[in-house]
Amino acid sequence: MPKSQVRKKKVYTPPPDVRSSGTAKSNKPSPVWLPATAVGLILFGIAWLVVFYLSEQQYPVASWKYWNLAVGFGAMVSSLGLLSRWR
Repeated sequence: MPKSQVRKKKVYTPPPDVRSSGTAKSNKPSPVWLPATAVGLILFGIAWLVVFYLSEQQYPVASWKYWNLAVGFGAMVSSLGLLSRWR
């Protein structure tokens, strides 16, 4: 019985527009302040929520009532937004 031929795969080369899409600016490392600010926002949000619950909802701002939760969680969510840009 005759043996079948082995097919060689072609080497993939991406189209020229895909290769040139990465610019030098997009490959730069993140500034030093970015992770420091993100960690600071996380700690700030956690501290805000802990103070809110331990003070029986009288501190940090009593007139905001449950909007204090939005401040604490908003700080932590904004830190996630910063960390998504970290390289």
